[in-house]
Amino acid sequence: MKLDYNRIDPELREGATEELALRVDRAGLNALREALAAAPKAVDAPPVITLHHEVEAQGGNTTVLLYRKSDRPDQPCLLWLHGGGYVLGDAEDNRAKQLAYDLDITVASVDYRLAPEHPFPAGLQDAWNTLLWLHSEGGRLGIDSDCLAIGGTSAGAGLAAGLALKVRDDQGPELKLQLLLYPMIDNLHATESGQIDNHPVWNQATSFAAWEMYLDGEPAENASYYAAASRADDLHHLTPAHICVGTEDLFYDEDVDYARRLNAAGVPCELVVFPGLYHAGDVFHPQARVSQRLMASVKLALAQALGVADS
Repeated sequence: MKLDYNRIDPELREGATEELALRVDRAGLNALREALAAAPKAVDAPPVITLHHEVEAQGGNTTVLLYRKSDRPDQPCLLWLHGGGYVLGDAEDNRAKQLAYDLDITVASVDYRLAPEHPFPAGLQDAWNTLLWLHSEGGRLGIDSDCLAIGGTSAGAGLAAGLALKVRDDQGPELKLQLLLYPMIDNLHATESGQIDNHPVWNQATSFAAWEMYLDGEPAENASYYAAASRADDLHHLTPAHICVGTEDLFYDEDVDYARRLNAAGVPCELVVFPGLYHAGDVFHPQARVSQRLMASVKLALAQALGVADS
C-alpha cells in the first residue's frame, strides 16, 4: 500500500518525500547517529536550568538531565523518554525543555541505553531505575514525589507505555499520566496504516529494522509486552493516558487501537488525532498550525494531570 502525499497537511509538505525516510541498519547506524547529532535543531531551546545527574544501578549508571524553569520547591515532575526508534537519539531534547519552561515543572530526560548495543530490556530498565530514583530522592531534588508523570515521543512513548505496564505489575510509584506522542508500540504493524510502505521519516522498512535490533532478533510474535505494549492482553489498572497521533503516521492504527483498548479496560485515555500529520512532522515544521495544536494538547493534558498552570 502507498501513502497519498496529497493527504499530508499543506504546511508540512515541504521536504516530505519518500527520500526523507531514515535508513536504519546495523552497518550504517553509527554514521546516521553522527549525522543526526550534527544537524541543526528546528527551534531554539528556551532558557532552562539544566542539572546533570547519574543514576546508579547494577547494570551501570544512567545519565539523567533535569530541566526546569525555576528553583521553586516541590515541583511536579515528568520523566521524559526521547524518540529515535530505540536505536537513535539522546537526552538533549528541546521538547522536554519547552515543557519544563512553559509549565514550570521539572522534566527528567533519560539518556537510556540504545539498541543494538543494548537491546531490550536495557532501555526500559534505565527508565524504571530513573523513576524509582525520582520517587525516592524527590525531596533532595526539589521534586514532589507524589506528583509524577511519564511520557515521550515515538520509541520514547513506547518505552513510557511499557514502563506504565511495569509500574502496574511491580507496584511502582503512583503516576498521574502517561503521555504518549505517536507511540511506537506494535512490532508487527499488522494494521492498515502499518502496511503502507512509503511514509516519510519513519517507514515500514525502517521500523521493522529498528524493531529487529531492539528485540535482538526475537521472533516478533514472542515479543514481551514491556517492549511492544500492543502485545499486552490485559490493560486494566494502568495510569491514565493521553495519546497523540497523526492520520498519516505509520503508527496511526496501532495507536488508535491502543487508546480504544485502554478505554475499554476502564483506563481513562484521551486520544487526539491530527489530520494530515505524518510521523514527527511537527518536529520538522514546529510553526505549522497542526504542530502548534499538538503541542497545545500536550501541555494542557500535562497541566491538568499535574495541577499546574499552562503559560
